[in-house]
Amino acid sequence: MASKTFTMKFFSLLISSFAIIQMARAGDPDILSDFIVPANVTTVDASFFTFTSMRFLAPTTTFKVSKISLAEFPALNGQSVSYAVLQFPTDTPNPPHIHPRASELLFLIQGTLLVGFVDTANKLFTQPLQTGDIFVFPKGLVHFQYNADPQEPALAISAFGSANAGTVLIPDTLFTTGIDNNVLAKSFKTDVATIQALKAGLAPKP
Repeated sequence: MASKTFTMKFFSLLISSFAIIQMARAGDPDILSDFIVPANVTTVDASFFTFTSMRFLAPTTTFKVSKISLAEFPALNGQSVSYAVLQFPTDTPNPPHIHPRASELLFLIQGTLLVGFVDTANKLFTQPLQTGDIFVFPKGLVHFQYNADPQEPALAISAFGSANAGTVLIPDTLFTTGIDNNVLAKSFKTDVATIQALKAGLAPKP
């Protein structure tokens, strides 16, 4: 009887271990080939694996993200990696947002940034970055970047552990998707007029 109980506990532990391993590996699915070729591509050469749209980055007066993800670069399919170039004019933020499918590794190559994220215990981690610094944002957590410099722009490159990290912008998600004003007012412990003003501020300008 003791031997049977031990065997059951052993197999339970084994199954649990496999489950934990699979959870730890969760992300883009593994592929069974070196790379994936889209159905509409008939010839594959080195140009298929080359992305050239970042050769010329024009200056911008508003915050801009230039993505190099699966949608823009089909060769990334199955490779579990993507990039984004972040351009920050003076005194501009990248608003609080989430990447549900990947962590983010940010490399600041010009200027300064204040960055931060909030963990699941609602603890805020913030850090001022200087040129050359690298900061990691854990997967799925709310985070932001802000160029507080009134004179100098900032430029950063972010790498993601997914070909399609996804982005959920918190302000847009809350105030531009049609969530009922009363729900938002009660959630933020304010009045409907304040919610309507926030929605009006985020509405597309004609």
